[in-house]
Amino acid sequence: MDTFSVDIFDPKIYEAQRRPFAEADSLPAWCYTSEAFYRREVDRIFMKVWNFLGRTDQIPNPGDYYALEFAGVPIIITRDKDNQVRAFANTCRHRGAMLLEAGEGNCRAIKCPYHGWVYGLDGSLQGAPDMDETRGFCKEDYGLVPVRLETWGGFMYVNFDPNAEPLMDYLGDLPAILKSHDLDGMVTVRRQEYLLDCNWKLFVENAMEGYHIPTVHQATISKHKAKKPAVQDVKGEFVLLYTQQKGSRALMPGDTGFPEIQTLDERAQNGSFYPNIYPSTMFCCTQDCMWYLEVHPLGPNKMKLIHGACFPKPITQRNDFEDVVKRYYKRWDKTADEDNSISEVQHRGISSPLTRPGRLSFLEPLVYTIDNWVLDRVLGEKTPAGSGIYE
Repeated sequence: MDTFSVDIFDPKIYEAQRRPFAEADSLPAWCYTSEAFYRREVDRIFMKVWNFLGRTDQIPNPGDYYALEFAGVPIIITRDKDNQVRAFANTCRHRGAMLLEAGEGNCRAIKCPYHGWVYGLDGSLQGAPDMDETRGFCKEDYGLVPVRLETWGGFMYVNFDPNAEPLMDYLGDLPAILKSHDLDGMVTVRRQEYLLDCNWKLFVENAMEGYHIPTVHQATISKHKAKKPAVQDVKGEFVLLYTQQKGSRALMPGDTGFPEIQTLDERAQNGSFYPNIYPSTMFCCTQDCMWYLEVHPLGPNKMKLIHGACFPKPITQRNDFEDVVKRYYKRWDKTADEDNSISEVQHRGISSPLTRPGRLSFLEPLVYTIDNWVLDRVLGEKTPAGSGIYE
């Protein structure tokens, strides 16, 4: 149970977090541990924004489906017989039973396990046994409840708000920035799932700062030394780091991998892009591949992480692909274990009743920006700090 002597939704108590970056404090502990704060995040963020839920190549064929729960909402993503990707509430229109258990599969239709109502992959009600004596009942009125789903670059996003802006407006400059990576032409070669005992924001903050690299990743990628982050000025609901370097960021120092993506523009040839699409979608687009971090909030103290790896389709067809890609998996697995572990360590520490907000390093500008973006929405106000002013 939450027990606070202050109103955690009073904007006045966040004055220290709203100061300019060089003067600001980190968030109070309750922003990571309070059930009430988390429920406000679900209502005002996850139910209102475009949430990343995988790639279309997870359901490549007509009849394929992917059932999951996101922020407490069970949904089904399908590919119908006309090859269109759709999303629906995973609940029967009769008396609300969940239609499909979590997971992936293929089916010709979706049948309710309770009373046998049958739905097409386009959501239409195809069969409703023993409803012929129900006055005024019309099957056309009882299709599955649709959920907005839009795609970009092979990535699927859902939005529970029917009045939200289109996905491409939400993404702003990002599709143009990453155009030369040809994300549509990539293939997902692996998805790894992790359950973490930490708040979703702690993981996102960690992924968007390099301050921890020399310590947390001392045995792996510490040669990618932390420098003053090159935060990019962008338009859209995302923040972006760009690191200038030669060679892939997806390999351990000293390892060799696949050739550079042939379509890259000059800037992409000479560096890597690290966007965080608000609130919790993280990519790294480097010279030979891209990987993504898909975050599912499960409560104030728990989250699910999906780590996906994508390569250009011609690379995946090489005879030596399975051998060479193991070098990438080695890098990702080791650094994922390090990041996951430190996020849980941080959550255990921040859960102490003695925890107090601290000060931010110049290496953590996006921790500041992301946290203030969250506060803007949870508190219902827009401030200069939430706009990413770093003076």
